[in-house]
Amino acid sequence: MQIIWARGEATVRDIYEELLQGRKIAYTTVMTSLKTLEQKGYLETSQRDRAFVYRPTYSKNEIVKKMVRDFVDRVFHGSPQPLVVHLLKEKQLSQSDLEEITRLLAENNLKQKSAQRKK
Repeated sequence: MQIIWARGEATVRDIYEELLQGRKIAYTTVMTSLKTLEQKGYLETSQRDRAFVYRPTYSKNEIVKKMVRDFVDRVFHGSPQPLVVHLLKEKQLSQSDLEEITRLLAENNLKQKSAQRKK
């Protein structure tokens, strides 16, 4: 998805060649992954010459939001709390990440208090 977002559109060959620069990967793996993303609605395809050209169906932000929601639903039965706890315990977050999360929590808390006052 990162490659398609950066390019706007890409063929299987385009993606395969770019991924191959960083690691060994099978062409069929790329093709299968793109088909799966298309079936899930993340990509749309058209044919140009003899190649399929893939384009994102939604913005990066919209797709990331949907993918995270799907992941939380599947792995954590819909609750994001275990994911956040896991990330905090595994120390996968930088200081700037933690500061941003703290800021967002404070902002969310203010919104909730404001919404409660309006009721």
